[in-house]
Amino acid sequence: MMKSRLLSLSMLFFAFLVAPSLMAQKSTRVDPWVISAEAPFPPNYYGVTVANGMIGIVSSSQPFQVKDVVLAGAYDLYGRGRVSNFLKSFNLLNMHFSVDGEEIKSENIRSLKQSLNMQRASFTTSFDFRDKATITYTYYALRQLPYTVLMDITVQAKKDIEILPASVMEAPDALRDVQNYYNEIDRPHVVISLLTSTAKSPTGKLLMCASNTFIFNEPHGQEPRLIHEMWDNNMHLLKFSHKIKAGETYRFAIAGSSITSAHHDDPLNEAERLTIFAKLQGTDRLISFHEKAWADLWKSDIQVSGDEQSQQDIHSMLYHLYSFTREGTSFSLSPMGLSGLGYNGHVFWDADLWMFPAILVMHPELAKSMIEYRYERLDAARKNAFSHGYKGAMFPWESAASGVEETPVWALSGPFEHHITACVGLAAWNYYCVTQDKNWLREKGWPIISATADFWASRVERNGPGHYDIMNVVAADEWAENVDNNAFTNGAAKVLLQHATEAATLLGISPDPDWALVAENIPILQFNGLTQEHAQYKGEGIKQADVNLLAYPLKLITDPGQIKKDLVYYQSRVPNQGTPAMTQAIFALLYARLGQGDTAFHFFKDAYMPNLNPPFRVIAETKGGTNPYFATGAGGILQAVLMGFGGLDITSTGIVQVPSSLPSGWKKLTITGVGPAKKNYSVP
Repeated sequence: MMKSRLLSLSMLFFAFLVAPSLMAQKSTRVDPWVISAEAPFPPNYYGVTVANGMIGIVSSSQPFQVKDVVLAGAYDLYGRGRVSNFLKSFNLLNMHFSVDGEEIKSENIRSLKQSLNMQRASFTTSFDFRDKATITYTYYALRQLPYTVLMDITVQAKKDIEILPASVMEAPDALRDVQNYYNEIDRPHVVISLLTSTAKSPTGKLLMCASNTFIFNEPHGQEPRLIHEMWDNNMHLLKFSHKIKAGETYRFAIAGSSITSAHHDDPLNEAERLTIFAKLQGTDRLISFHEKAWADLWKSDIQVSGDEQSQQDIHSMLYHLYSFTREGTSFSLSPMGLSGLGYNGHVFWDADLWMFPAILVMHPELAKSMIEYRYERLDAARKNAFSHGYKGAMFPWESAASGVEETPVWALSGPFEHHITACVGLAAWNYYCVTQDKNWLREKGWPIISATADFWASRVERNGPGHYDIMNVVAADEWAENVDNNAFTNGAAKVLLQHATEAATLLGISPDPDWALVAENIPILQFNGLTQEHAQYKGEGIKQADVNLLAYPLKLITDPGQIKKDLVYYQSRVPNQGTPAMTQAIFALLYARLGQGDTAFHFFKDAYMPNLNPPFRVIAETKGGTNPYFATGAGGILQAVLMGFGGLDITSTGIVQVPSSLPSGWKKLTITGVGPAKKNYSVP
């Protein structure tokens, strides 16, 4: 009785939260690709990110301002917990902009509107400055140029005006030893003026460099004259003035590049070279190549018929995962991607278990970068296992540049949340399953899979048949610390060992017979006809899905009756606050596979609707949370769509489709460009 009452209260709470948005959906058409907001913005404005897998730009509510610029792979020690943290880069796109001597500010503009175009990966701001001009600017993290950004500005004059735009280069507070440079390169056909800055990271470990320039449409010799001003050690600017007649439109752009010594051995000169390259490409070519690259990404899409708001939200989740990853790198994803400094920019199981599968089925080439990240840090994982008295490779709970453990000491996850080592090995196996690339499996996958299997064979405590126990861990449900025989940890270790044996057979390698023996004897605990979360579990509240992960993605529990029992029980143990979005995502996925589409839809919406922050519907980690963008949650929710409603399933022979059920409000679900063969799937 209590269980059903808790679920009923949860459903009522959910209905209360989503009802206003559903009513709005009836009266206003929701654009599937564009999320827009108009001033006045809410006081709790949360910026949305434009990124290209290497550089992320976070929006601001203030005209010609950008909140943050974040670079993948740039870490140094400062701030939280004596461990490395993401670094903010120089802000390449901030401007001071005056019209007839009056600087543009929030107070003297009207009709302010901002919009994120997910199809084009662009962010546009437009407004009227008094009765004199309409100004529009759009910025891009250029997909074809990993370290380069562009801002395209248009001024439509309503009266005769004189504009004075100034590109401002300012160092973030954490950087030190700032050096500012102005360089002018004169060629017969073009003059290139470079506004450049360098600074050292907090400990001096890295050199961070940025450079930008104006791009004009006027013929050579008719461009505005540029003036360089040094304001202080941390800021300088480049400006020009230009007169515009009433009724005329004037267009110019700013292109800039940011790179560090973590990415290049000569970052100062490279930042300037990349900026010169962008300038001589020109604005229209830069945008054209960028849009073509994104058009290729969107060939892998999820299309929902009959629910405009869900369609937009799904596009937003896909857009963010595509934005935060990049082909041909060895970078993985932090829980907040490139949207800021959340969780220090570290890589957790969030990457391997929650974001990786959705990226893998849609774009294996993007997912490959995430596995390459783990492969390059395999030696560090071996040393971590050695220092803990184990064999094989033990991957850290929090990883950054080097692959050593980066969890703050006060968090017990660092020494005890070992299930990540199984998650890494399973991600490598899944990459093979989707791509069927045996050469990759032999060269990169097998070293990861075999080393993680060796870890688990040494990690278990052999207490007799059926009792190869895994003691003293932090569970996937992280409220359960230092518990024994955790369901997900044991299940993930068991499945990883089984796949290691399978991988060896595929490669013609004799598998270690101990792997199968250990897998057979790792216990999955039961109580009262249910799967028990851990040996000490007595029915208390849980932070997130743990037991339910044994049905998916582990597939250890396949009986529909058992899956349903575990769902009903554990969904009633999840509180309405303080739990991450992935919990309800797994419930949604499993209910869809059980044929209960409307129940699945409840949990699909409950996974993210209460987590949305204004004005661009950015997802926070928890209901009512304020730390967006939570890419982990997006990855889990997309799995609910792809593998739940869509029925996609990763098997040893590739991607297949299993029976599933759609919500009654969805007419059709179409998934395009899946896997290496770019197949299309649909339901019904």
